[in-house]
Amino acid sequence: MPLYVHVETTNGAYATHNDPDFHNAGMFIRNVVIEYSIGQIKGDGPYRVGLKLDHGWLYVEGLTDYEQHGDQLLLAGHDRLGRLACALHLDIKPLPQGASEVESQ
Repeated sequence: MPLYVHVETTNGAYATHNDPDFHNAGMFIRNVVIEYSIGQIKGDGPYRVGLKLDHGWLYVEGLTDYEQHGDQLLLAGHDRLGRLACALHLDIKPLPQGASEVESQ
């Protein structure tokens, strides 16, 4: 079954405000359709999730929390101050596009 995926990682743009030598990095991808043959959750916390795709793997590390809302699975990794470090969202339908759509859910 095809799934819509959202993956986000960040070490935080806020970090650059305190240290001008800090190199900020992040990644964001939304509403890419995938199909996977193997799904794995590993670790004692924080966790890592791997999904085996036809031509490789989708892999997210540093996950600490999850919620399920109907067919939507939301996994997130937060640092010790509660800031988002990574996210993996999976759903059978497209995920909302804008912040206003996410806030209204």
